[in-house]
Amino acid sequence: MTPAPRHTAAHSEELRAAARHFGRRRFLTTAGAAAALAFATQLPAAGTAAAAELDGRRITEDPFTLGIASGDPLPGSVLLWTRLAPRPFEPGGGLPAERVSVHWELARDERFTRTVRRGRATAHPEFSHTVHVEVEHLEPGREFFYRFRAGDWTSPTGRTRTAPAPWARPAELRLGAVSCQAYHDGYFTAYRHLADEDLDVVFHLGDYLYEYAVNATGGARAYTDRTLPAVFNRETITLEDYRLRYGLYKSDPDLRAAHAAHPFVVTWDDHETENNYAGGIPENGVPPEEFLLRRAAAYRAYWEHQPLRRPQLPEGPDMKLYRRLSFGRLAQFDILDTRQYRSDQAYGDGWQVPGPLSEDPARTLTGAAQERWLLDGWRSSGARWNVLPQQVVFAERRDRSTADFKLSMDSWDGYPASRARILAGAETAGVENLMVLTGDVHVGYGFDLKADFRDPASRTVGTEIVATSIASGKDGSDRPSNYDKLTQANPHLRFFNGRRGYVTVALGEESARADFRTVPYVTTPGAPVTTAASFVTEAGNPGLTPA
Repeated sequence: MTPAPRHTAAHSEELRAAARHFGRRRFLTTAGAAAALAFATQLPAAGTAAAAELDGRRITEDPFTLGIASGDPLPGSVLLWTRLAPRPFEPGGGLPAERVSVHWELARDERFTRTVRRGRATAHPEFSHTVHVEVEHLEPGREFFYRFRAGDWTSPTGRTRTAPAPWARPAELRLGAVSCQAYHDGYFTAYRHLADEDLDVVFHLGDYLYEYAVNATGGARAYTDRTLPAVFNRETITLEDYRLRYGLYKSDPDLRAAHAAHPFVVTWDDHETENNYAGGIPENGVPPEEFLLRRAAAYRAYWEHQPLRRPQLPEGPDMKLYRRLSFGRLAQFDILDTRQYRSDQAYGDGWQVPGPLSEDPARTLTGAAQERWLLDGWRSSGARWNVLPQQVVFAERRDRSTADFKLSMDSWDGYPASRARILAGAETAGVENLMVLTGDVHVGYGFDLKADFRDPASRTVGTEIVATSIASGKDGSDRPSNYDKLTQANPHLRFFNGRRGYVTVALGEESARADFRTVPYVTTPGAPVTTAASFVTEAGNPGLTPA
């Protein structure tokens, strides 16, 4: 029997509106965590609830425990981020609910002898004492160094870059792609190696944190020299839960090193909120209005703790995360959100035999507005490479070669009409060099994207590079148990590896090179990094060939 959708799009919009405008009396009638969450997500704008200002000289412990970051580079601007949290494992980060003045500085050199910009920002308690500084009027295509100061404390130094000028034709752009960093599954060793790479920008493709409980020993990390507080040993539900969880993740020194070394461009998948949610529809049988309140808390904490600009500031349970960045005439990046606007998964959110429900042309993974934005952007693109950083596997991925094959209903395979519209739009727009960057699945894949996945001989229309996880899935293996089945069932699958790590991609005028970088273990620290495989795709001739 075909299951009925959990609720309609119209119903979802009604629930979103309710989450934005619930009155305080309604909050107090909702049981337990939902009531606390409702109150938390109605916090006023920064500065309106905390008139007092904390004298920075009263901060007696290092407030920069969660490091610094930069992100979303533009030709004349960079975004700088930090959070003040002397004790990040405590609610409020160990600071009172008072404003704190934070001084920032941007220079051409690491010693700050050639400062080009400096200023002051306010860390508001309403935003968990995070700071987002948009530094404007900078030279394009330049390297800069930055730092913050609060009271007598100075942050670590970070390195960032502005994007090339819109008309520039850089010889090469080097990017990193990462995803899926379950703290409880292992150490973030891959980030330490990523910090040492020569990169212009890093794309985080989702699952920056996980909502699942982390026990006192850090799960697979099996700490013997420390004990994590009990506040982490529960699923994240409330705004404070999500803030504390970001505090745990960003306390990791390897993650902090990667953020300090490179500007990040981030997008989420599901675990930043809840596993496999679809739009306003939760994974489990929670009342939808409760879930939208949880989503509002998760989205707010996400914005607070990521190097994101003001246009991404959420409104209740809604946050416009899809956006476009360009690196001269070499590359245009259209960063997608395939979680917030999607139709409910067909036949459940696992691997299922496809059918009329999953193949319904009305189904969408992006939502209509985001789809139009993407296709319009491709039509006006003059870039050599059009790159699509997004979350879930784009290529068809059959689990077996027999006629009773199953597909993942949570990936683009569960929304084939949506995928077909994207590929048709790329062809109509004349996109010759399409590259999709993907996370989610805790393995490294390299796919040729086909005009017709049912016909192996059909035209190759692009390339998909899937970055394995940083830690999720624990140590993994070079040859996963389903290796033979997947490679036989999907002849367009050119590479498959199940170790942890990341991908680096060098985009040039004539070709792009992808290096799959892996570590042999994450359940103990200190693993070395190696290149599991390298592939090249030529401009104007899509498809992967071994380097």
